[in-house]
Amino acid sequence: MSKFLQDFKEFAMKGNVIDLAVGVIVGGAFGKIVASLVDDIIMPLVSLAIPGDDGFRNWKYIITPGREAAADGAAAVEEVAINYGIFLQNIVDFFIIAISIFVALRIVMKLKRKEEEPEPAPEPAKPSPEVELLSEIRDILKKEESK
Repeated sequence: MSKFLQDFKEFAMKGNVIDLAVGVIVGGAFGKIVASLVDDIIMPLVSLAIPGDDGFRNWKYIITPGREAAADGAAAVEEVAINYGIFLQNIVDFFIIAISIFVALRIVMKLKRKEEEPEPAPEPAKPSPEVELLSEIRDILKKEESK
């Protein structure tokens, strides 16, 4: 059993697993923020343009209307409906999340490219005046030898 625990510890301490756990936690919090953005800010603005109490959240196609329990003991029947308004709102949620993630990834990739770009190599330092003078003397001596 200790081998199992040791293997699990090695697995859990790998960087990728920890990064994944952090990503899931941050993603969950990010999802709540986006849901609040859509529910509390965007949808009220959309509902101003769309008639009705709650924008298109209450849009539905009623298949079977519901009815309350009757006095003669007949059971209540729940309404059966296709709630396409909620589906439309979830599509809006998805697009906002997708755009947010796209923008965030684009920023991260841009920062990574800047880190990966090598800095331009510095120009070689100019030789000191003494070295230049010695090089000229050497060149003159080589010319005289070749004559």
